[in-house]
Amino acid sequence: MKRLATVALFLLAACGVRDDCKTERPVTTPIAESAAERDARMAWFRDARFGLFIHWGLYAVPEGRWNGRDTHGEWIRTTAQIPLDTYDTFRTRFDPKNFDPRGWAALAREAGMNYVTITTKHHDGFCLFDSDHTDFDIAATPHGRDVMKDVADAFRNEGLAVCWYHSIMDWHHPDYLPRREWETDRPTTGADMDRYVRHLHAQVTELLTRYGPIGVMWFDGEWESTWNHERGQALYDLCRSLQPSVIVNNRVDVGRGGMAGQTRAGGFAGDYGTPEQEIPATGLPGVDWESCMTMNGHWGWNAADTRWKSTDDLIRLLCDVASKGGNFLLNVGPKADGTFPAEAVERLKGIGAWMKDNADSIHGTRASLFATTPWGRSTTRTSKDGRTTVYLQLFDPPSDGRVDIVGLGTAPLSARVLGGDAVDVVSGIDRVTLRVPRSARAKNVPVVALEFAGPPAVFTAPTIHSPVGDQFLADGVDVAERSVVIPAMNGCEIRATFDGRDPRADGVIGPGTYALRDTTTVRVRGFRDGIPVTPTTERTIRRVDPRAATSRTTLPGLIRESWPGAFKKLPAFNDLGAPKHRDVVATPAPGTPSEEYVARRFGGWIDVPADGVWTFELVCDDGGRLAIDGGVVVDHDGLHNPEPKSGRVALSKGKHRFELVHFNATGGEWLELRWAGGADAPSPIPSTAFGHDATKQAEKTTP
Repeated sequence: MKRLATVALFLLAACGVRDDCKTERPVTTPIAESAAERDARMAWFRDARFGLFIHWGLYAVPEGRWNGRDTHGEWIRTTAQIPLDTYDTFRTRFDPKNFDPRGWAALAREAGMNYVTITTKHHDGFCLFDSDHTDFDIAATPHGRDVMKDVADAFRNEGLAVCWYHSIMDWHHPDYLPRREWETDRPTTGADMDRYVRHLHAQVTELLTRYGPIGVMWFDGEWESTWNHERGQALYDLCRSLQPSVIVNNRVDVGRGGMAGQTRAGGFAGDYGTPEQEIPATGLPGVDWESCMTMNGHWGWNAADTRWKSTDDLIRLLCDVASKGGNFLLNVGPKADGTFPAEAVERLKGIGAWMKDNADSIHGTRASLFATTPWGRSTTRTSKDGRTTVYLQLFDPPSDGRVDIVGLGTAPLSARVLGGDAVDVVSGIDRVTLRVPRSARAKNVPVVALEFAGPPAVFTAPTIHSPVGDQFLADGVDVAERSVVIPAMNGCEIRATFDGRDPRADGVIGPGTYALRDTTTVRVRGFRDGIPVTPTTERTIRRVDPRAATSRTTLPGLIRESWPGAFKKLPAFNDLGAPKHRDVVATPAPGTPSEEYVARRFGGWIDVPADGVWTFELVCDDGGRLAIDGGVVVDHDGLHNPEPKSGRVALSKGKHRFELVHFNATGGEWLELRWAGGADAPSPIPSTAFGHDATKQAEKTTP
């Protein structure tokens, strides 16, 4: 099996923190980079596809148990609300006598992994490296040895790239802000976030100057209100100044859109997206991303957690990620004695056994050429001479061995099972049919490699675009806002119908723009030589009547009500009782200053300036829901980072009943609402659009 070489090139008195970095100024010289230079820097990462995540630290000592609960993990310092002086005693118990970095590295190599990302410091502030800027580190434990040096040496010797995880958030440093309400033993008096940032830069400098070339700086904990774009950009620039070839994830900045992990528009720093515990539903062409995932339910070691994913499931997850053009970062939480859990070892060895034959379908591949793969997943490799290999990872081969690859319009030069026999192929104009041998069907996820002289013709389902979504107002609306656009496709002819019937080879030529006058079902399909070669795409676009408005008299602003509580989803507000606070605000917006553990309701009216189909875009952290005239327009509930979600509703000119509910758990509070009429881009809603009833004039109260 070929291994990928690391290509990165070239760095207070309280609570055990030393103040010798207080006057340092970090180097933050921006790095100019062309598209070609960026591609060269990202090349090893794009080829690697599979890496090992390691969450290890003092939180392994209690094994997830505290005060009768056994559900804790790497967050135990805060989930169990452990005082600092108690948590600090874990240092005397952290003595991993069985720590074997060479064994860790050999196991990762055997599993087919190409890089390791390990926690140099998690949110608890404890450093697994010997830092000059704190005593809360590995040097203060019985173990004493610099774990990062041992890991870097061992994994590089196995040919794996070495990458550092480092938390921006810090529950131990006296200058880090904000605090949680229960942290009465860590007062904010004298805390200085700017001084903490200098401390953070000093430790990152150590990590990027003492341990050789680092592949990735993997930051986390950026969601708290004290971190912002300016600080994120400066930290990114520092990393690239110290090691110009290092790759930095998007959690260095505040642009990550929730657990899906992709960077929101707006010029945020970071080289790739970081989905957590999930895989994007579709591929993301042109976007670099890496999905990190646990083997069970925790990142750090929890002795009671038996929710282990099976080896088969993990192999399928790896295939799924690679088929969509991403990397799979699979986590192990070592025990306090330095050993990997036996369940994790078993699974890594099982993945390695599969990778022994099938690594070529993962390493160095690109995303699937197919829009749908009902038989499993697919990856693609193109050689320097232009030859293309399409890998088909078969999740559940049928008992008769017949697999239809619908939409493949080029006959392969050859077909074979990786690590096995040749495969019989029958090629048609719109598909290739395989006869997978019985010996291959007995394998766990057999992989068939199809060889082509060049890029094969692959027919995907045609698309139908509508500027205003799936509804429009026919009267008084610009034609462009009640049209559908059917794009052309290379390699086939498009046929369309507008009455719900199936498209035919002699039907209406599809590509073009078509104005609609009433509710219409559009169906589109691709043909070649008179034979259908793509699935049929269908979309119904409805003519709708706008919701009626009122012309009532209102006072400016919205009534804002708030309730304290540790919410994980939107509560039933009518069951919460009297609000803690009630007043009038100009627009729906987060509290000033930002609050944690709070739910709010904004009520009143919104004045719509014209008849139309209106788009409302809600950005919130955490969950929110918008209702107009009693109907939900945007449901954005749940725990997540700031990310946009939109909905559409047909409204007539005038005032409509408005309600926006929102909650925030921890971290920065974020709430923005934008709107757009027709096909315009959403923009902030002016305060003049909001009003509340004169009979419900709010008073500030504290029930």
